[in-house]
Amino acid sequence: ATPEDLGEKLENVPQCLSRIVASHKNIIAYLPKQLIAEDFAGRILDEGKITPASFLGGKLWYPTAQPAPQFGVLPLILGTLWVSIAAILIALPFGLAVAIYMAELAGHRLRNLLKPVIELLAGIPSVVYGFFGLVVIVPLVQRTFSLPVGETGLAGAVILAIMALPTIITVAEDAIRNTPRAMKESSLALGATHWQTIRKVVIPYSISGITAAVVLGIGRALGETMAVLMVTGNAAVMPHTLLEPLRTIPATIAAELGEAPAGGAHYEALFLLGCILFLLTLVISISVEMINAKRPKQSV
Repeated sequence: ATPEDLGEKLENVPQCLSRIVASHKNIIAYLPKQLIAEDFAGRILDEGKITPASFLGGKLWYPTAQPAPQFGVLPLILGTLWVSIAAILIALPFGLAVAIYMAELAGHRLRNLLKPVIELLAGIPSVVYGFFGLVVIVPLVQRTFSLPVGETGLAGAVILAIMALPTIITVAEDAIRNTPRAMKESSLALGATHWQTIRKVVIPYSISGITAAVVLGIGRALGETMAVLMVTGNAAVMPHTLLEPLRTIPATIAAELGEAPAGGAHYEALFLLGCILFLLTLVISISVEMINAKRPKQSV
């Protein structure tokens, strides 16, 4: 701005600053309050004012931005739900199929071989699954869908599905094997085939155990940290598809808690994220139990 634009007594400084801000879209300007014009062309950030609506409904997560940090947790909540639900949709059919095969179809020797191997998978550290995802799953997703990067929500969902499979298989298989032998023999004596007996007798009888397997699998998917942090891209942006990078709540807490000043707004926001994660797990678990309770009871 020229001296003529500013005025003899600098009375035109607010208008000049407003014009400069309007001509630069991405500028962040630090202005004294007395130099902000009434018709200021920019957007004034509310420094230090974090409301529940802006926290839960905000779409920007920039906790270290200055002068006004942005604590919008909506991208983190949606990222967590997208990855977890996709993981369960992938893992549940495979897990239930393997559980039925081991309990009803596999021979004694094969079952004794498969069961320890599947239970051993549950003891592998999550960081090992993360490395497996980086080496195998991420390049596969990138080549299959012709993406610029393979670190996406789909890669995280596949890794979580693999990690949840041992829990789902073990719990569901134990529930299916607890079906009384008399019930299965009665069904076969009435002329039902083996598959009809499994579908009409065994699965309805063991539905509570299968529900428990689903709840445990969802809990494993919601709370997983390292593997998801390594393969999802760790980008705190609004997810639109599973083929984009995203970030989950556990990954955010793990990545940022060590650098957040104790007692500060960032530190407290991360602890509130932990509370939101707990509530999400509780709501999903209660919902699954309520859906199971509303199923009509089937008699044999």
